[in-house]
Amino acid sequence: MPALLAYGVAVLRARRGDPHPYRTAYAEVFAVAGTIPWLWMILTPGRASGVTLLPFSDLAELATAPPGTVSAQVGGNLLVFASLGALLPVRSSRFAGVWRVTLLAAALSVTVEVAQYVLDLGRVSSTDDVLLNSAGAALASLATLRWHARPAVAESGPR
Repeated sequence: MPALLAYGVAVLRARRGDPHPYRTAYAEVFAVAGTIPWLWMILTPGRASGVTLLPFSDLAELATAPPGTVSAQVGGNLLVFASLGALLPVRSSRFAGVWRVTLLAAALSVTVEVAQYVLDLGRVSSTDDVLLNSAGAALASLATLRWHARPAVAESGPR
């Protein structure tokens, strides 16, 4: 379904004169489609509650947890903004650069953690989640570095 939607968006972009309609459309659609399910999951009510502001304290507690718990917690948090981190720089040169993606993911992650707390969703709001979400976006951005959009070069010279 996302591929069909991306194709439709690409056709519309091509009609509007986008020089890379397919790359842009697929990056947009799959960045959103790969992020929304994770956001849905972390914004649904849970059974825990609290705030952890001390960095790495939740990760230190995971050191004694079963391997399945560790992989679910760490892996899940790394994947929350991974598709956004991988595809946003491909879509727009404004976000080409690992630091830009990392800062955006950190800002979005802080927003999600604050929302979990304010909405009292029964979830733990943690600085470690922000760090892992940002790291996941950064690693995904590094994985797609060769496909990042390049800024348009203005033509120079006499006319």
